[in-house]
Amino acid sequence: MTLVAGLVGLALGVGGMAAFRASEAQRLRLRYEDEPSLPDGAAEVLSIIGRAYVIVDAIDGVVRASPAAYAFGLVRGHTVVHTELLQLTARVRRDGVIEQEQLELPRGPLGQGTIVVQVRVAALGAEYILILADDRTEITRTEEIRNDFVANVSHELKTPVGAISLLAEAIDDAAEDEVAVRRFAQRMHKESGRLSALVQDIIELSRLQGADVVRRGKPVDVNAVIMEAVDRNKLPAESKGIEIVVGGSVRTPVYGDRDLLMTAFRNLIDNAIRYSPEGTRVGVGVRSREGLVQVSVTDQGAGITPEEQERIFERFYRVDAARSRQTGGTGLGLSIVKHVVSNHGGEVTVWSQPGQGSTFTVRLPEMEGSTDDPSGSAAAGGPAAPEGGGAAGPGHDRKPGKRGSTAAHEQGVRS
Repeated sequence: MTLVAGLVGLALGVGGMAAFRASEAQRLRLRYEDEPSLPDGAAEVLSIIGRAYVIVDAIDGVVRASPAAYAFGLVRGHTVVHTELLQLTARVRRDGVIEQEQLELPRGPLGQGTIVVQVRVAALGAEYILILADDRTEITRTEEIRNDFVANVSHELKTPVGAISLLAEAIDDAAEDEVAVRRFAQRMHKESGRLSALVQDIIELSRLQGADVVRRGKPVDVNAVIMEAVDRNKLPAESKGIEIVVGGSVRTPVYGDRDLLMTAFRNLIDNAIRYSPEGTRVGVGVRSREGLVQVSVTDQGAGITPEEQERIFERFYRVDAARSRQTGGTGLGLSIVKHVVSNHGGEVTVWSQPGQGSTFTVRLPEMEGSTDDPSGSAAAGGPAAPEGGGAAGPGHDRKPGKRGSTAAHEQGVRS
């Protein structure tokens, strides 16, 4: 009897366990059947569209997000960060209509950095909302720079064009006065030269923006480039009684575009001449240091204040606009220098103090795997002053308090 009771109890236990498992299985099956799922193929498509994406559920919890969405700061953990995005998802959920908008959003919780994104928000399946974000930050920045450049060019061209027009009228009115005609003609010649220089610099800057140094570059002998830049500035230097002194040389070439580098150094030397008093010296120092070719151009001009040094590489910026008009500067010279040097993987810096002149220093990476002089001689570009000679001792770091300076001086303004 006891055995029978035990068998009955065992049978009841096994039956109860089976019933429990069947009930649990049914409950889980009903749960997963009720839970919304992504449409077939949606995950595969999202993985190859090349945009940041975020999928949120009915309460805006993040169900899935791409690494780019986290990198852009759109998502943290399982939360959509920006209220602007949540407002778009709410409208889509309410109206069932695709929303699209360009937003400027904070890049992170700290700092002032922002990111511009083109956002498209749409329903995905029964319960989900899809947020697609395309990073437009760089494109927007480029468009702003281009628009500013066009506006600046238009403004800068107005001055010489307007002056030439007025002078032409003055010549016509003074046709019987030979002295006045000659005076007006001289001023017109000066304004036309200024206009020509401005147009040439604009063309040069446009050409630089389209240059591909990486693909079209070659080994460049910096010594030869410096000597050519000096040679091209001899006439304006002689007209002001300014001596250009070159000191030092380098044995290792740099990789890049020879013409662009020559343009950059020519502009630095030209600016140093423009803003140096008559009868002074402009020093050009060349040396190699820690894998970098360093070229310093020093003038003995009026110097640049610390506040102005922060803007001198901006296009059309002039420290002294009135003086720039007298010297024929266009305000593009240093902008061209910075663009060329940056394209070659280098940097250009300035040291200056009011009354102490200015020194502009260009640093370019030496070409790897080359230790011999590119032309086979230590001073391939021509004769060079011995170390320590020259207005700006070639291999010497500029120290505050000493007058001697380097190039393109005065200013962000130059050129």
